[in-house]
Amino acid sequence: MEKKKRLVVLTGAGISAESGLRTFRDSDGLWEGYNVHEVATPRGFRANPQLVLDFYNMRRKDVAAAQPNAAHIGLAALEEHFDVHIITQNIDDLHERGGSTQVLHLHGEIFSMRSVLDEHKTYPIRGDIHWGDLAADGGQLRPHIVWFEEPVPMIEKAAEIAATADLFAVIGTSLQVYPAAGLLHSVPMDTRVWVIDKKIPEIVSAHRVMPIETGACEGIATWTKELLRYR
Repeated sequence: MEKKKRLVVLTGAGISAESGLRTFRDSDGLWEGYNVHEVATPRGFRANPQLVLDFYNMRRKDVAAAQPNAAHIGLAALEEHFDVHIITQNIDDLHERGGSTQVLHLHGEIFSMRSVLDEHKTYPIRGDIHWGDLAADGGQLRPHIVWFEEPVPMIEKAAEIAATADLFAVIGTSLQVYPAAGLLHSVPMDTRVWVIDKKIPEIVSAHRVMPIETGACEGIATWTKELLRYR
Protein backbone atom coordinates (compact mmCIF):
# COMPACT_ATOMS: atom_id res chain seq x y z
CA MET A 1 0.00 0.00 0.00
CA GLU A 2 1.49 3.33 -1.07
CA LYS A 3 2.43 5.70 1.75
CA LYS A 4 0.35 8.86 1.89
CA LYS A 5 2.10 12.17 1.28
CA ARG A 6 2.35 14.43 4.32
CA LEU A 7 0.18 17.52 4.03
CA VAL A 8 0.88 20.18 6.67
CA VAL A 9 -1.60 23.04 7.06
CA LEU A 10 -1.09 26.20 9.12
CA THR A 11 -4.42 27.82 9.98
CA GLY A 12 -5.32 31.13 11.56
CA ALA A 13 -8.20 33.38 12.49
CA GLY A 14 -9.70 33.46 9.00
CA ILE A 15 -10.85 29.85 9.11
CA SER A 16 -12.69 30.30 12.42
CA ALA A 17 -14.11 33.68 11.38
CA GLU A 18 -16.36 31.85 8.95
CA SER A 19 -17.89 30.08 11.97
CA GLY A 20 -18.62 33.47 13.52
CA LEU A 21 -15.59 33.73 15.84
CA ARG A 22 -14.00 37.16 15.67
CA THR A 23 -10.44 38.02 16.64
CA PHE A 24 -8.49 41.15 17.43
CA ARG A 25 -7.24 41.51 13.87
CA ASP A 26 -10.77 42.33 12.71
CA SER A 27 -10.78 45.87 14.05
CA ASP A 28 -7.63 47.84 14.82
CA GLY A 29 -6.31 45.80 17.72
CA LEU A 30 -9.66 45.42 19.46
CA TRP A 31 -11.03 41.99 20.30
CA GLU A 32 -14.79 42.06 20.92
CA GLY A 33 -14.32 45.69 22.00
CA TYR A 34 -11.38 45.00 24.32
CA ASN A 35 -7.82 46.23 23.94
CA VAL A 36 -5.64 43.21 23.29
CA HIS A 37 -2.99 44.39 25.75
CA GLU A 38 -5.57 44.43 28.55
CA VAL A 39 -6.90 40.91 28.00
CA ALA A 40 -4.16 38.96 26.20
CA THR A 41 -0.89 39.76 27.97
CA PRO A 42 0.64 38.73 31.32
CA ARG A 43 0.72 42.38 32.43
CA GLY A 44 -2.97 42.70 31.62
CA PHE A 45 -3.66 39.69 33.82
CA ARG A 46 -1.57 41.15 36.65
CA ALA A 47 -3.36 44.49 36.38
CA ASN A 48 -6.92 43.15 36.26
CA PRO A 49 -7.15 39.35 36.53
CA GLN A 50 -10.93 39.26 36.84
CA LEU A 51 -11.33 41.20 33.59
CA VAL A 52 -9.10 38.70 31.79
CA LEU A 53 -10.87 35.68 33.28
CA ASP A 54 -14.27 37.14 32.35
CA PHE A 55 -13.05 37.81 28.81
CA TYR A 56 -11.98 34.20 28.28
CA ASN A 57 -15.10 32.89 30.00
CA MET A 58 -17.05 34.71 27.27
CA ARG A 59 -14.76 33.36 24.55
CA ARG A 60 -15.33 29.84 25.89
CA LYS A 61 -19.08 30.29 25.54
CA ASP A 62 -18.62 31.68 22.02
CA VAL A 63 -16.57 28.67 20.94
CA ALA A 64 -19.00 26.19 22.52
CA ALA A 65 -21.83 27.78 20.52
CA ALA A 66 -19.90 27.85 17.22
CA GLN A 67 -19.94 25.01 14.72
CA PRO A 68 -17.23 23.73 12.37
CA ASN A 69 -17.64 25.16 8.88
CA ALA A 70 -17.02 23.68 5.43
CA ALA A 71 -13.32 24.58 5.65
CA HIS A 72 -12.79 22.58 8.87
CA ILE A 73 -14.76 19.65 7.47
CA GLY A 74 -12.95 19.87 4.13
CA LEU A 75 -9.53 19.64 5.78
CA ALA A 76 -10.64 16.62 7.79
CA ALA A 77 -11.86 14.91 4.61
CA LEU A 78 -8.37 15.21 3.12
CA GLU A 79 -7.16 12.60 5.62
CA GLU A 80 -8.59 10.00 3.23
CA HIS A 81 -5.88 10.93 0.72
CA PHE A 82 -3.04 12.49 2.75
CA ASP A 83 -1.28 12.26 6.11
CA VAL A 84 -2.72 15.58 7.29
CA HIS A 85 -1.20 17.57 10.14
CA ILE A 86 -2.96 20.77 11.24
CA ILE A 87 -0.91 23.45 13.00
CA THR A 88 -3.35 26.08 14.19
CA GLN A 89 -2.94 29.48 15.79
CA ASN A 90 -6.57 29.25 16.93
CA ILE A 91 -7.58 28.39 20.48
CA ASP A 92 -10.95 26.86 19.52
CA ASP A 93 -11.64 23.15 18.96
CA LEU A 94 -13.36 23.47 15.58
CA HIS A 95 -10.71 21.46 13.74
CA GLU A 96 -11.22 18.56 16.13
CA ARG A 97 -14.99 18.80 15.95
CA GLY A 98 -14.71 19.04 12.17
CA GLY A 99 -13.02 15.64 12.18
CA SER A 100 -9.28 16.35 12.00
CA THR A 101 -7.28 13.85 14.03
CA GLN A 102 -3.80 15.44 14.14
CA VAL A 103 -4.04 19.00 15.45
CA LEU A 104 -1.32 21.01 17.17
CA HIS A 105 -2.43 24.20 18.94
CA LEU A 106 0.36 26.79 18.93
CA HIS A 107 -1.40 29.30 21.16
CA GLY A 108 -3.19 27.04 23.62
CA GLU A 109 -6.76 25.83 23.94
CA ILE A 110 -9.82 27.61 25.30
CA PHE A 111 -11.17 24.42 26.90
CA SER A 112 -8.04 23.92 29.02
CA MET A 113 -6.75 25.77 32.07
CA ARG A 114 -3.60 25.66 34.15
CA SER A 115 -2.03 26.99 37.31
CA VAL A 116 -0.06 30.22 37.13
CA LEU A 117 2.72 28.20 38.83
CA ASP A 118 2.92 25.36 36.29
CA GLU A 119 2.46 25.80 32.53
CA HIS A 120 2.81 22.06 31.80
CA LYS A 121 -0.06 20.49 33.78
CA THR A 122 -3.45 21.37 32.31
CA TYR A 123 -7.04 20.68 33.32
CA PRO A 124 -10.18 20.56 31.16
CA ILE A 125 -12.64 23.42 31.63
CA ARG A 126 -16.06 23.86 30.03
CA GLY A 127 -17.52 26.43 32.41
CA ASP A 128 -16.05 29.60 33.94
CA ILE A 129 -12.80 30.29 35.76
CA HIS A 130 -13.10 32.68 38.70
CA TRP A 131 -10.53 34.67 40.64
CA GLY A 132 -9.75 32.51 43.68
CA ASP A 133 -10.12 29.20 41.83
CA LEU A 134 -6.93 27.33 42.69
CA ALA A 135 -5.09 24.39 41.15
CA ALA A 136 -3.79 21.49 43.24
CA ASP A 137 -0.45 23.29 43.63
CA GLY A 138 -2.19 26.32 45.19
CA GLY A 139 -1.73 28.56 42.17
CA GLN A 140 -4.51 30.63 40.65
CA LEU A 141 -6.07 28.94 37.64
CA ARG A 142 -5.83 30.78 34.30
CA PRO A 143 -6.75 29.91 30.72
CA HIS A 144 -4.26 27.64 28.97
CA ILE A 145 -3.64 30.33 26.37
CA VAL A 146 -0.32 31.64 25.09
CA TRP A 147 -0.66 35.39 25.49
CA PHE A 148 1.28 38.05 23.66
CA GLU A 149 4.70 38.56 25.29
CA GLU A 150 4.82 34.89 26.36
CA PRO A 151 6.97 32.18 24.73
CA VAL A 152 5.27 29.68 22.41
CA PRO A 153 6.19 26.25 23.81
CA MET A 154 4.89 24.26 20.83
CA ILE A 155 6.77 26.21 18.14
CA GLU A 156 9.71 23.79 17.98
CA LYS A 157 7.44 20.79 17.49
CA ALA A 158 5.50 22.75 14.85
CA ALA A 159 8.72 23.58 13.03
CA GLU A 160 9.69 19.90 13.04
CA ILE A 161 6.34 18.99 11.48
CA ALA A 162 6.63 21.76 8.86
CA ALA A 163 10.09 20.51 7.94
CA THR A 164 8.63 17.11 6.97
CA ALA A 165 5.91 18.49 4.66
CA ASP A 166 5.54 17.08 1.17
CA LEU A 167 2.81 19.68 0.64
CA PHE A 168 2.14 22.78 2.73
CA ALA A 169 -0.74 25.24 2.98
CA VAL A 170 -1.40 28.45 4.90
CA ILE A 171 -5.09 29.16 5.43
CA GLY A 172 -6.77 32.17 6.99
CA THR A 173 -3.77 33.91 8.51
CA SER A 174 -2.07 37.22 7.82
CA LEU A 175 1.39 35.74 8.56
CA GLN A 176 2.06 38.72 10.82
CA VAL A 177 2.10 36.99 14.22
CA TYR A 178 5.50 35.52 15.09
CA PRO A 179 6.88 32.99 15.67
CA ALA A 180 4.01 31.21 13.87
CA ALA A 181 4.58 33.19 10.67
CA GLY A 182 8.17 31.96 10.60
CA LEU A 183 7.04 28.35 10.12
CA LEU A 184 7.01 28.98 6.39
CA HIS A 185 10.81 29.13 6.55
CA SER A 186 10.92 25.60 7.99
CA VAL A 187 9.22 24.12 4.94
CA PRO A 188 11.60 22.36 2.50
CA MET A 189 12.44 24.49 -0.54
CA ASP A 190 11.09 21.89 -2.97
CA THR A 191 7.74 21.60 -1.19
CA ARG A 192 4.70 22.97 -3.00
CA VAL A 193 3.07 25.77 -0.95
CA TRP A 194 -0.38 27.33 -1.19
CA VAL A 195 -1.77 30.36 0.66
CA ILE A 196 -5.54 30.76 1.01
CA ASP A 197 -6.78 34.04 2.47
CA LYS A 198 -9.11 36.92 1.64
CA LYS A 199 -6.02 39.13 1.46
CA ILE A 200 -2.83 37.39 0.41
CA PRO A 201 0.00 38.58 2.70
CA GLU A 202 3.43 39.56 1.44
CA ILE A 203 5.48 36.39 1.63
CA VAL A 204 9.18 35.69 1.44
CA SER A 205 10.05 33.41 -1.50
CA ALA A 206 6.72 34.30 -3.07
CA HIS A 207 7.81 32.68 -6.34
CA ARG A 208 7.11 29.23 -4.88
CA VAL A 209 3.80 30.17 -3.27
CA MET A 210 0.52 29.66 -5.08
CA PRO A 211 -2.10 32.15 -3.85
CA ILE A 212 -5.84 31.55 -3.66
CA GLU A 213 -7.31 34.92 -2.66
CA THR A 214 -10.68 34.09 -1.16
CA GLY A 215 -12.28 33.01 2.11
CA ALA A 216 -11.39 29.70 3.72
CA CYS A 217 -14.53 27.75 2.82
CA GLU A 218 -14.54 28.74 -0.83
CA GLY A 219 -10.75 28.55 -1.05
CA ILE A 220 -10.47 25.03 0.35
CA ALA A 221 -13.15 23.77 -2.03
CA THR A 222 -11.18 25.20 -4.98
CA TRP A 223 -7.81 24.07 -3.62
CA THR A 224 -8.93 20.48 -2.94
CA LYS A 225 -9.63 19.87 -6.62
CA GLU A 226 -6.07 20.93 -7.46
CA LEU A 227 -4.51 19.23 -4.45
CA LEU A 228 -5.77 15.75 -5.34
CA ARG A 229 -3.49 15.80 -8.37
CA TYR A 230 -0.51 15.61 -5.99
CA ARG A 231 -1.51 12.46 -4.13
